[in-house]
Amino acid sequence: MKSIALLTTAALMTISAWAADVAGTVKSVKGQAHIERGKERIDVAIGTHVYAQDRLVSGPASSVGLTLSDSTLLTAGPNSSIELSQYAYDRSTRAGHMDTTVQRGTLAVVSGQMAKSHPDQVVFRTSTVTLGVRGTEFIIDVDAQTKTRP
Repeated sequence: MKSIALLTTAALMTISAWAADVAGTVKSVKGQAHIERGKERIDVAIGTHVYAQDRLVSGPASSVGLTLSDSTLLTAGPNSSIELSQYAYDRSTRAGHMDTTVQRGTLAVVSGQMAKSHPDQVVFRTSTVTLGVRGTEFIIDVDAQTKTRP
């Protein structure tokens, strides 16, 4: 009986740790898009989870809408490549860190709780600019010809 309780507890702890790593969820998809997670390529569908270090790539005439755990809304436009380089958020303290790189294409942003309570911890990067966020809405547009920094 103790071994069943131990296994159940271990399984719940594993599920809880996994769920804590989820940065956000895909809420809308138009056209074709995928996530590059390490060596894996995952087709995007509504409900797909997004994690820190994921790269979201959208195809021509495509867009993908994400809601992050702090209620930040991200919408990648056509032919975009967006990397959620770092993401962590604690709902109880509203503390965390977000570092996102727009490698090409467009990204519309409606900032969430993290930018409102700890704006210095939210950063968006392109090959030429680093943007700090102070609780607002904005669009980043990176020309496909622009080269990213090493």
